[in-house]
Amino acid sequence: MSELRLPRSVGITHPANLLTVTRLLFAPLLFWLVLAAQDTRGASWVVFGLGIALASTDFLDGKVARRANVVSRSGAFLDPLADKVVIIGSAFCLVAVQRYWWLPVALITARELAITVWRSRWARRGLALPARRSAKYKTLVQAAALAIAVAPPLQTQDALIAVVLWVAVVWTLVSGAQYLLDGQNALSSSGE
Repeated sequence: MSELRLPRSVGITHPANLLTVTRLLFAPLLFWLVLAAQDTRGASWVVFGLGIALASTDFLDGKVARRANVVSRSGAFLDPLADKVVIIGSAFCLVAVQRYWWLPVALITARELAITVWRSRWARRGLALPARRSAKYKTLVQAAALAIAVAPPLQTQDALIAVVLWVAVVWTLVSGAQYLLDGQNALSSSGE
């Protein structure tokens, strides 16, 4: 019979966490590059390449952690934080260069902040609301919307970019509603 191996806890210096920290450290460079590409409303191969590289660290940090069978409180905090910083920061930069309209970006930001507060509320009560698969896909859809917005071949495709952004907004709001329901279900099952 095979033995069940529980994940071991690791600190900030584990390679998975270092990948996440790298994403956070390079986010300001991405923002600056988007703003510097104002003439093309954020579209450039350098921005596109750095965005893809940062998005790949989100995939890789999880893969490294699973392969090493590790968990990390710092990683559980930093990974979603890094996702939000990169996504929201890039989106606001795209608003600044007039690639995105402010309303969809405001909706995404409001959802991200609200769910962060909501999950923190449950964490203070000792209840964890683990990341849902739909939330992981939500991040992927948001990243795809950003990549399409900065891809030079799509520089003049404003309608496509707007549609993809609104798809990301809908996915973001639906996954947020799922978290709210998860919290209500946790409340009703805990008897509080």
